[in-house]
Amino acid sequence: MPPTTALSLEAIDLTSLEFWDLPWETRERAFELLRNERPMPHFDDPVIEDFPFELPEGSGYYALTRHRDVTTASRHPETFVSGKGAVSLIDLPPEMVEYFSGMISTDNPRHTRLRRIVSNAFNPRRVQAIEDSIDRVAREVVDQVASDGGCDFATDVAAPFPLRIICEMMGVPRADEDVVLRCSNTILSAGDPEYVGGDANPVIAIMEAGATLTSMMEELGADRIRHPGDDITSALVNSEIEGDALTHQELASFFILLVTAGNETTRTAIAHAAWAFTQFPAQKDLWQADFEGRAATAVDEIVRWASPVIWMRRTVSEPTTLSGTELEAGDRVLLFYNSANRDAEVFDDPYRFDVTRDPNPHLGFGAAGPHFCLGAHLARREIKVIHRELFRRLPDLAATSEPIRLRSNFVNGIKHLPCTFTPAS
Repeated sequence: MPPTTALSLEAIDLTSLEFWDLPWETRERAFELLRNERPMPHFDDPVIEDFPFELPEGSGYYALTRHRDVTTASRHPETFVSGKGAVSLIDLPPEMVEYFSGMISTDNPRHTRLRRIVSNAFNPRRVQAIEDSIDRVAREVVDQVASDGGCDFATDVAAPFPLRIICEMMGVPRADEDVVLRCSNTILSAGDPEYVGGDANPVIAIMEAGATLTSMMEELGADRIRHPGDDITSALVNSEIEGDALTHQELASFFILLVTAGNETTRTAIAHAAWAFTQFPAQKDLWQADFEGRAATAVDEIVRWASPVIWMRRTVSEPTTLSGTELEAGDRVLLFYNSANRDAEVFDDPYRFDVTRDPNPHLGFGAAGPHFCLGAHLARREIKVIHRELFRRLPDLAATSEPIRLRSNFVNGIKHLPCTFTPAS
């Protein structure tokens, strides 16, 4: 059903966190208005108090709200570059960009180099081991709640499932999973008080969380050089391609990227799916009736519906024109995937959750181009496998109240989602 809550164009401010506190339906209506009437609006930069570094004065950013504009920018990385920062709305010091986003905030030739080294670590044997672990971890996670008759789906199922897979993949001990989860929550919190603390400086908290993960990966990398195993960390620290290998900082940045982007996006999609199937039980029945036959379209519809990452940033490298708007070198644009995934020019009845939707050219993993999500295959498999386990063991699982959402303009997160189900062994 299309959103019905009205909001005037003048009242829309995508920079303000107050906008992202509005009900989901109100935000959807706002983006619909932008797509139809002001598809590439310009907004001022946020005012950030008590930032530990001196920030350059910014000139704001353009919001790309239509599918075609987001796709065009993604397909032209020579004009819309990532190296200035793909996940930071404002220009940050280079060391912070490197620290937190690594490969996704690079351009060629460095991006090709990093992607080649990382991709080489995922050989067929390791990929098969990861896929086998997905089935096992899905059973373990469902085992933890199956006999209880209810749980907080977001914290008890959606969060630990992808996190454990990534930690095992990298060789992180089970005992450290809680630390990794806490740091990941903090880094992607956008200052949400539940994860940062009411009196804490969000920027300092995020940097400390990054330092904790960096230290963890430095210790793990040093150990795997001395005692290599079958995990991805061992492959990354003990192999070279034509004499090229990841630096210690690049390894740490890749780990932070994995445990934030690789964990949070899958977690968010799975949590949104539970809420969507509660709202649209007929769609759940459709998938349950032919799980394998509808798995591919159902998984992609979940990713479209959830749009876990709300935006990525690009910086214009040379004067260009996009949909009639003249852009200058240095201009910043935000690619709003959530809005592109509701674009009626591309999706029939875009506010309908439809597990049989085909075609479904969603941008939940980004658009085609060099920065298309490296972990898309893994994420799709995780979403499929956890639902196969849930449908088999807890087929009547349903949310009992509205989700408590993350207060963020970057991740469309769900923090809590109480649910009930018939207890199973």
